[in-house]
Amino acid sequence: MNNVTQIVQKVRQAHWRVQRQWIGLFLLGLVAVAMVAGIYLNITVRATLAGREIQLLQATTDDNQRANSDLETQLAGLSSVRAMQQRATAMGFQPADPGDITFVVVPGYAPQTAVDMSTPDNNRSLQMVLLPEYTESLFDWLTRKLSASVPAGGQP
Repeated sequence: MNNVTQIVQKVRQAHWRVQRQWIGLFLLGLVAVAMVAGIYLNITVRATLAGREIQLLQATTDDNQRANSDLETQLAGLSSVRAMQQRATAMGFQPADPGDITFVVVPGYAPQTAVDMSTPDNNRSLQMVLLPEYTESLFDWLTRKLSASVPAGGQP
């Protein structure tokens, strides 16, 4: 009996040790919650920064598109017929009369010929060849396979 009492006393801890354990568990839980909150805050900040960067890039893209449209409008105005005629007149150019035009013949010059894609070429090597495997429909193929798998006459 004396041995049992000593074992129970050794197993049973002092009251201050139990309080320390509870305080340690509470602090451990508090640290875990703080770590989770810190990780959540870090992820939230990163997502917010990425979103803001995307907004800035979209604003830059919109500004570039507006500037490009402005430049295209200016180019269209500068290359219009009226503006080109005014600039040509200001530089001393005038419309050409048919009598003022001189044609120069260059011996040996062969102008490029236009390519006519509307008529088929008679060259056999350039014609496309359709293989017979690609002329059969799915239904024809299935019918052929089913008829080949059925035993011909008689019982098995």
